[in-house]
Amino acid sequence: MDDKNTILCRCEDLTRENILDCIRAGYCTIDEIKRVTRAGMGPCQGRTCRMLIAQELSAYYKIPMEEIMMPTFRPPVKPIPMGVLADAYQEGGSEE
Repeated sequence: MDDKNTILCRCEDLTRENILDCIRAGYCTIDEIKRVTRAGMGPCQGRTCRMLIAQELSAYYKIPMEEIMMPTFRPPVKPIPMGVLADAYQEGGSEE
């Protein structure tokens, strides 16, 4: 990628330049970048930007993609409507 204005994280509106600024500042994992920029914390939960950020880290540090540590995931990893949880609770009934 050459264009510094290319959007890497659409959910948080972060450009390639934003991510490179973090990398130049010493952040060397996707989790670290996520903590300071919120990249990967939007509605897509990183499904779009995770690999793009990993590619930038790989290119900058000249290490294989396989060596890039993937971020931690916390439930729910896939957005679900709150109604699904409410319906599951009601179906379980009460234990009287």
